[in-house]
Amino acid sequence: MRRLGLKILDIYIIRKFIGTYFYAILLIVGIAVIFDIAEKMDDFVGKGAPLKAIVFDYYMNFIPYFANLFSSLFTFIAVIFFTSKMAYSTEIIAILSSGISFKRMLVPYFISAAIIAAFSFLLTSFVIPPANQVRIDFENAYVKRALKNTERNIHRQVRPGIFIYMQSYNTGGKIGYKFTMEKIVDGQLESKLISDFIKWNEETQKWTVNNYHIRNYSGKGEEIIQGEKIDTTIYLEPTDFSQRLNIVETMNMFELDDFIEEQQLQGADNVDFYLIEKYSRMAYPFSTFILTLIGVSLSSRKVRGGIGLHIGLGLALSFSYILFMRFSTMFSVGGSIPPIVAVWIPNVLYAIIALVLYRLAPK
Repeated sequence: MRRLGLKILDIYIIRKFIGTYFYAILLIVGIAVIFDIAEKMDDFVGKGAPLKAIVFDYYMNFIPYFANLFSSLFTFIAVIFFTSKMAYSTEIIAILSSGISFKRMLVPYFISAAIIAAFSFLLTSFVIPPANQVRIDFENAYVKRALKNTERNIHRQVRPGIFIYMQSYNTGGKIGYKFTMEKIVDGQLESKLISDFIKWNEETQKWTVNNYHIRNYSGKGEEIIQGEKIDTTIYLEPTDFSQRLNIVETMNMFELDDFIEEQQLQGADNVDFYLIEKYSRMAYPFSTFILTLIGVSLSSRKVRGGIGLHIGLGLALSFSYILFMRFSTMFSVGGSIPPIVAVWIPNVLYAIIALVLYRLAPK
């Protein structure tokens, strides 16, 4: 540690910070698991979920997901709790009286925050997604109802210049009714396929087009081809119609980028939701630094009410941050503001609050 330029005080604060952080996670996640079991017990029993699957497929993957989801909150609670104890045992006064500035005292706090933020980013981007796949598969099998597609008049651009239309889609039968596929080149309609219905063929992994007409247009005129059945590729799979929005939670950063690009190409309606997920994976870890600064600035001073008042103020600020984040992303999904702005607005606002509180903190 000496080689890294860290002093005994730095090591002391880092140990306190990281130790209290993991203690808060164990405590709150334990409570969350108990409530979740109570809420879902009827589903587990009613659908015959095996005990092994409940423990290893669901809760062993639920715990890291939940812990990382509220990582910033746990960070804030940890900072408030152990810094308040230091303040009320006059340790903060002793540190500042020894010639160490408040700014220098923040160094081990930010080192700890950097460790937690990097850990959170790696978990969110690369470790938790495959674990989420197992958890979500379990939920789909034993908790949630089977997803039914209720879309009507489905329009998609599946490739540049290739557009498909379905009047409706049956998720269970994997059948699309009143199907049309158009190919447009340089603004001109080149071909158009019209069919009564299409059905997914599990053996060929292609769509079977039934009772079809194909119209090909060229400079020589119009060519009409018709028949009863033909297998074709329309650059879509049944999962594209039956996936839930939380499917993005199962993708690492590279897969998520590819998925968003594909959805933008297809003209999907939910692209903003996927972009919010992408930007949140960077914004949430960064909030660790902001909430750490707020926590230290608030709890380093003795006030009437003791540690309880510090924790109360800290929880109020942290929950207001989470609530504001939800509101801003909701407006983004509604199309009011760009996703990247919606995700980063809370960080910018609370960074300003953090700087104000830092100015008011005892020096």
